[in-house]
Amino acid sequence: MPVATPEQYADMIDRAKAGAFAYPAINVSSSQTINAVLQGLTEAGSDGILQVTTGGADYFAGQTVKARATGALAFAAYVHEVAKNYPITVALHTDHCPKPALEDFVLPLIAASEEVVAGGGNPIFQSHMWDGSAVPLAENIEIAKELLPRLHNINAILEVEIGVVGGEEDGVTHEGTNDALYTTTGDVAQVVEAIGLGDQGRWIAALTFGNVHGVYKPGNVKLKPELLGEIQEGIASKFGTGPKPLDLVFHGGSGSTDDEIALAVTNGVVKMNIDTDTQYAFTRSVAGYMFSHYDGVLKVDGEVGNKKQYDPRAWGKVAESAMAARVVEATQQLGSHGQSQS
Repeated sequence: MPVATPEQYADMIDRAKAGAFAYPAINVSSSQTINAVLQGLTEAGSDGILQVTTGGADYFAGQTVKARATGALAFAAYVHEVAKNYPITVALHTDHCPKPALEDFVLPLIAASEEVVAGGGNPIFQSHMWDGSAVPLAENIEIAKELLPRLHNINAILEVEIGVVGGEEDGVTHEGTNDALYTTTGDVAQVVEAIGLGDQGRWIAALTFGNVHGVYKPGNVKLKPELLGEIQEGIASKFGTGPKPLDLVFHGGSGSTDDEIALAVTNGVVKMNIDTDTQYAFTRSVAGYMFSHYDGVLKVDGEVGNKKQYDPRAWGKVAESAMAARVVEATQQLGSHGQSQS
């Protein structure tokens, strides 16, 4: 299926919210990892989201070039073409964009979509994240207020981070555990007062409830997914809405238990970012292949190796299938398995 239209993406989110499931949003950085995600979603019969970070976009453009807007557009062009061959629907999203990266990442991409939409097309990306976690909340809100109308005009969605996800991702680091790792109802209320609840443009919220980017064993990260339910209730009460007025995003989920994930989804999470686990699945399978076929991929003791084994397609297929399997597992954890609208 083609990449989701704005209407299809909105419907994806609405169906997830109504059905109490969430979509995996997988970070990719190459055509191989894109193919792996499309393979996994197809095997699971699940729609999903492919997303790219600033570092991933740099890599798409060429590791010595680092022209991230170009790389992000190349990522999108590739997905728009190859996704036509898969029987599932995917949306495209740009992940964490801190303030220093707005000028060379998200803003050029919005401008590119504005040009396409002016010509009668759909936005290149269906949503963009503004990561204001490193600036004061007031500034975070002001920048969100500037971005939301532009995205609304091209029928795209804004993701806003309210709070701080600990750990490190693509050079953005938040050390330690403190109150900022837990979003408050008051924080969210300030955002809602500034940008509404969809009347000024649709947005989704990355609230923090102890989340940490990176690799952690279960139990080493103290998540409080019940906090999401408390915030939903607080916002519903303050603004007189129905239950669960916020569409939520779960960042930093590596090491989370199935129960923690389930409770977060019950409390309104419709999108869960997955990066570390799929990276490991891809690379671990390559390591296993190389160890198992070392005499074929290396010219050992004067031999010539085995071209069929060191052909990048040989180990690439193994890696893509391993990553695809982790994507399938994610759809099972999030409840999107078998939920494709295609």
